[in-house]
Amino acid sequence: MADAVPSVGQVLGHYRILERIGAGGMGVVFRARDERLERDVAVKILPQGAIADESARKRFRKEALSISRVNHANIATVHDFDTQDGMDFLVMEFVPGCDVGQELHRGAFSERRVLALGAQIAEGLAAAHDRGVIHRDLKPSNALITPDGRVKILDFGLAKLIQPTTFNGTTETAVSIGDTAGTLPYMAPEQLLGEGADVRTDIHAFGEVLYEMATARRPFTEAPSSRLIDAILHRAPVPPRALNPRLSPGLEAVILKCLEKARENRYQSAAEVAVDLRRLARDESTAIPAASRRRLFSAASRLRFAIAAGITAVLALLLVIAVRRQPFAGRSDRTIHTIAVLPLEDLSRDPEQQYFVDGLTDQLITDLSQISALQVISRTSVMQYKGVHKPLSQVARELNADALVVGTVLRAGDQIRITAQLVQAASDTNLWADSYERNLRDVLGLQNEVAQAIAQRIKVTLTPQQQVRLGTALVINPAAYEAYLKGRFYWNQWTQDGVRKGIQYFQQALQTDPNYAPAYAGLADCYNSLGDFGLSVLPTREILPEMEAAARKAIELDDRLADGHASLALARLQVWDWSGAENEFQRAIELNASDAIAYHWYAHYLFAVGRVGAALSAAKRAYELDPVNPEMGVHLQWHYYFTRQYQDVIDQGRKALEISPDFSEAHFYIGLAHEGQKHFPEAVQELKKALELSGGRLGFRGALGHAYAVSGRRSDAIRLLNELETRSANHRVSPFTVAQISIGLGDKNKTFAYLERALEDHSYGALTLRDDPYFDSIRNDARLELLVHQLNLPR
Repeated sequence: MADAVPSVGQVLGHYRILERIGAGGMGVVFRARDERLERDVAVKILPQGAIADESARKRFRKEALSISRVNHANIATVHDFDTQDGMDFLVMEFVPGCDVGQELHRGAFSERRVLALGAQIAEGLAAAHDRGVIHRDLKPSNALITPDGRVKILDFGLAKLIQPTTFNGTTETAVSIGDTAGTLPYMAPEQLLGEGADVRTDIHAFGEVLYEMATARRPFTEAPSSRLIDAILHRAPVPPRALNPRLSPGLEAVILKCLEKARENRYQSAAEVAVDLRRLARDESTAIPAASRRRLFSAASRLRFAIAAGITAVLALLLVIAVRRQPFAGRSDRTIHTIAVLPLEDLSRDPEQQYFVDGLTDQLITDLSQISALQVISRTSVMQYKGVHKPLSQVARELNADALVVGTVLRAGDQIRITAQLVQAASDTNLWADSYERNLRDVLGLQNEVAQAIAQRIKVTLTPQQQVRLGTALVINPAAYEAYLKGRFYWNQWTQDGVRKGIQYFQQALQTDPNYAPAYAGLADCYNSLGDFGLSVLPTREILPEMEAAARKAIELDDRLADGHASLALARLQVWDWSGAENEFQRAIELNASDAIAYHWYAHYLFAVGRVGAALSAAKRAYELDPVNPEMGVHLQWHYYFTRQYQDVIDQGRKALEISPDFSEAHFYIGLAHEGQKHFPEAVQELKKALELSGGRLGFRGALGHAYAVSGRRSDAIRLLNELETRSANHRVSPFTVAQISIGLGDKNKTFAYLERALEDHSYGALTLRDDPYFDSIRNDARLELLVHQLNLPR
């Protein structure tokens, strides 16, 4: 029978259930309100059958009472135990934060952090052991880290009180062997042998937790469970420094001593471990913990140590001299210029909430981007790390970021809790952490608070305008906000179906709140995505009026909305209003100096009006802000192609393919560059690859047809031309695409006929008509000069 769980709003005893916050082998945990003492508590609903009968229930109550008397800063306090509606529940201190296991998804901790957190865990264990309470099931998920960096150990003694799942052959489950219970990967040899547990059993589990924090993997990872048990009983773990060479010998010695197979060879108390960890924290260069020196230092090793110490002293003196001459680049307090907000983690693990969590990530990026002194990495780049578990230092290097913002989101109805941390990349130092809880109506104010807190911590000076902007917390309509987030979620999928769903949700948001400016900006982006600047689904002339109207309405409602100005700039660019487009691009960048997309399209404008050097600078700026987005690398290829720097096109394309090997546009521009170098077989090969990877993109068909034509494969070119002309009877085909094949075949009259239609349609290709290598053969034809003149380009 399924375990009974309370519903939100239900009252158990005098505790009102507010939200579900976790689950595990020991039960389901809810945040609740103690209506007598007016405080939040954690209510753990025990699994059905965990307490066999009333006699066992009385024993549980007695044991719970003894656990409640353990009062320590690093132990989550037990308040109460009761039964109601067939549910046995334990009431504990409510502690906000993430557990060690959740944080380990991002990679190993720095040694400094392992020592700081480890000392707290050891002190909590020592306090409980002094009261005669053994944990028996210590593991990363039972060590919670609060936003201010304090550790709270959860579930003390529950493994003894609750009958866990019986052994079932997996390596992750809670198991019972004889009279001993625990979680298999973290069990000590004596537990597996059914010999009972004592304080040294907790020390073994603590050693496994330290090992995992230091290396991001368990000391024993074998599968299936039979092999895992054999490894725990008989095999020595891989030394931690073999997995993480940055660890000191001292910390490694502490960990391995905790993991000794025989109890008598381990630390005999948690207090001893705490002493050694604190000593290592005071002097991270200490090679071996104090409690182990006498055994490990033989006469010979003391001699070697003396020699090494002498060498170290000389090196230290040289280092001091060097430091006086030159500042140390790796100082932990160095100025932070570039920051990246990694995708927030959804603690509910509900796929239906992904749009919401991604939306909060976007909003935090937007808020931080309003701080002109900061460079904020683009959404497209950071979203590539969603669900990717890499060390934060590696992520920072790949993004070229000085600091990372990481965090979690938990939603229950209209209540939102965000926990955020700011981590300095160079030293893996946690600079700031906090937890915020608000109603959905106040979520924008919540994110403004986070952005301001980060700005204060890294000592960024806000302009008066930025202070006003971040200090103004708009109260939003929750239904409109949710519809808006769904619209952005689908628009970001960059498919026809996604864009059309995006339009539906943006319109739904505006039906709920007609004055919600971001929804109008979202509509403008969707309309643009359907034209030649995006998916080429509709003629540009058909979508431009709706796109411009939506962008103007967004600005009318909120003139400081950067997205609205960027969308209006694109609309103006496509009707060849050059001054209007430039003004709007500059306004968008002024409001959001970290908007890679705005720089991207501004580069297109600059190139079209002949400011080639400025266009390259804008393109490189977009690349800096969105470094692992292959689209930005391809934009540099685009620039190099139109300036006839064909080898640079190929080199940049290869860089893009290192990030995304199947990125069709990189192959496309490499193909164009090969054609420009007269390497026709290579050009055809790359363009065919691009066409295949894109799913048959029509623009790529035009390029391939042109390559066929100029390389002598006229029949293949004519076949593609006929296919496109036939398709154009019932589907959208850009006239510019047909013109490309026509000029390759030498049919000038057809080429000009289609180019005229492209200008009438305001096709994107018109912007580059003056410089497009495709039309070099007719560059001196008066008809081409006339078409370029119609663009009314500035001098």
